[in-house]
Amino acid sequence: MGKDWIIREVDDAATARQFLELSDRLYAGDPEYIRPLDVDIENIFDREFNVHFEQGDACRWLLLNSKREAVGRVAAFYTLNADGVTKQGAMGFFECVNNRDAAFLLFDTCAHWLKEKGCTYMDGPVNFGDRDSFWGLMVSGYKNPAYRENYNPPFYKNFFEEYGFEMIIGQQTSEIDRTSFNAERFGKLASRVFSNPRYTYKHFLWSEAKAFAKDFVEIYNQAWAHHENFKPMTEGKMRMHLRKLRPIMIQEYAWFVYADEEPAGFYINVIDVNQVFRKLHLKGKLNVWHKLLFLWYRRKVNRLRGIIFGIIPKYQNLGLETGLIMKLREEVLKDDRFVSSELAWIGDFNPKMLSMLDSLGCSTIKVHNTYRKSF
Repeated sequence: MGKDWIIREVDDAATARQFLELSDRLYAGDPEYIRPLDVDIENIFDREFNVHFEQGDACRWLLLNSKREAVGRVAAFYTLNADGVTKQGAMGFFECVNNRDAAFLLFDTCAHWLKEKGCTYMDGPVNFGDRDSFWGLMVSGYKNPAYRENYNPPFYKNFFEEYGFEMIIGQQTSEIDRTSFNAERFGKLASRVFSNPRYTYKHFLWSEAKAFAKDFVEIYNQAWAHHENFKPMTEGKMRMHLRKLRPIMIQEYAWFVYADEEPAGFYINVIDVNQVFRKLHLKGKLNVWHKLLFLWYRRKVNRLRGIIFGIIPKYQNLGLETGLIMKLREEVLKDDRFVSSELAWIGDFNPKMLSMLDSLGCSTIKVHNTYRKSF
């Protein structure tokens, strides 16, 4: 098996369509699988749309069998590191039949391309863009995949590790519900913060979106500055994100905290949009009729998803984190619709946050690993 396989670069409309549709065949019969929107993937590889092409490049490939049917796919990409010279090599959007040789051929294709570009390693499976989307290999959980979250079969883990990828980040998704929340303990902790006149809590307002975008950028750029290959957020980019989030972000579920009237932290939640997409059977496309149905079905969503949580370093460990969580809880209790909330992308490099979530009564429901292969 495999002697007639060929690697084909995605370079026209037909191969781009094969790249998108392959996952439907690979996950046929899997009740948990929800196909990502085609536009969300195509925009990543659109040189006019994705700003990461300004300091990098990307390439996609298909693995075809003797009948010229796609049996695998992958993408490789790189961006300049913060020094403006060295390159951060990466791969992602990997899908493959359950065959080790096929997987290794796809990995080899990425490695060869990245070496030619001057990269000394490749991280994966990650996104050619922000970490909030298509980042990490799902290695446990395998239920309720969220919007723009990688969903993978268990055997992919063996492919990555046998090829020589080594884990560099373990990212956890935690869930809390009404019954497991340790309200008594954290209510007492939060009351100390709420009674301190230095601190003010405000939920997001669409009528003041421009001001909140500015505050978000100030917090984000300080809270994430220590991360490897950090790239600052801009107000323009944040306003673009907000436009995309408008259909799924309820303003009372996005909270900011201020210290001495200066931005100090945020906790942004959205509805679990994949609950709606599962009902609509989109097959990757969202037309006008789907959008109308979306407005109807989104009222029935009963899960929230925390997409980002951050505190400026000088304000960490003062209880502001607890206050943000308690403010969200106060709003959730006003609406019987929501039964649980999950907080995604808590890295194993943040043990204090993981400890706090454990104390809250959270349970780990999914884990994604980010791997690195050195050349």
